[in-house]
Amino acid sequence: MLQRRSLRLFLLSVCLALAGEANSAPIIPEGDGRQTVELAGKRWTIFTYRPSACSPASLLLLFHGRGGVRHYRGDAHVLADKLCAIVIAPRFQTKTSHYQQGGIVRKGVVQPERKWTVNVVTPLAQWARTQTGIDQYNLIGHSAGAQFLSRVAAFHDDAARRIVIANPSTYVFPSLDVKAPFGLGGVYPDTEAEARLRDYLARPVTIYLGEADTNEEARDLNRSPDAMAQGKTRLERGMKTFEDAQQLAAKQNWPFNWRLVRLPGVGHSARKMFSAPEAIEALRP
Repeated sequence: MLQRRSLRLFLLSVCLALAGEANSAPIIPEGDGRQTVELAGKRWTIFTYRPSACSPASLLLLFHGRGGVRHYRGDAHVLADKLCAIVIAPRFQTKTSHYQQGGIVRKGVVQPERKWTVNVVTPLAQWARTQTGIDQYNLIGHSAGAQFLSRVAAFHDDAARRIVIANPSTYVFPSLDVKAPFGLGGVYPDTEAEARLRDYLARPVTIYLGEADTNEEARDLNRSPDAMAQGKTRLERGMKTFEDAQQLAAKQNWPFNWRLVRLPGVGHSARKMFSAPEAIEALRP
């Protein structure tokens, strides 16, 4: 009798342990989901999407524009299904300095590195890896989210396989003479600055542009003097940033891992940018 009771207690303890493990490490459910997690000392709402027709092999960390994270997650369904990738989309408040400009500069002052918003990307990726058991991930952002990823590429070391910057209003221009957050100037000591610029050009960046994103009067187009110095339209700014980066890398004989992908006939539409075959090319390693 005592042996049976001991066996029941043992089995109960195993079941409770397994339940505790399941509760401490919930999986990403199929279809659309949402979780609240703590990352880098702050609570974040994470929107997710897991394809149901395949066994996901990669993660797609998505950074939304002003249309909102739920809308952007829906825009990314087709791309995630094609890639068999799980979408991980954190919700940001779209304040210019905090999100679009990565928290690097606020009110004209370069912030301590520990305060940079771009720093959330690595713990976000680690959380997603823990939840899914998948190591490989890409970053993709459109509009405001693409501005954020331009700052991630320039100011944050990360293990992403590809960083896709789609139709942003501004970039980190590849120059130490242009002050941050529109360039790399004024952030690093002179002994580090050139190495940081070189690292930026070696990052796995894709500038992904809609060729019809040429509206100079677009309501949410940044028209500050620093932004206008990059070009009059989003298309022009993307082309100039890529071409100047390519020329600088060639002149200095530095590694250059950027790629330019253009989508004909499409303007400032995340849904069309994400669903086009060119999106797959943009994410190619």
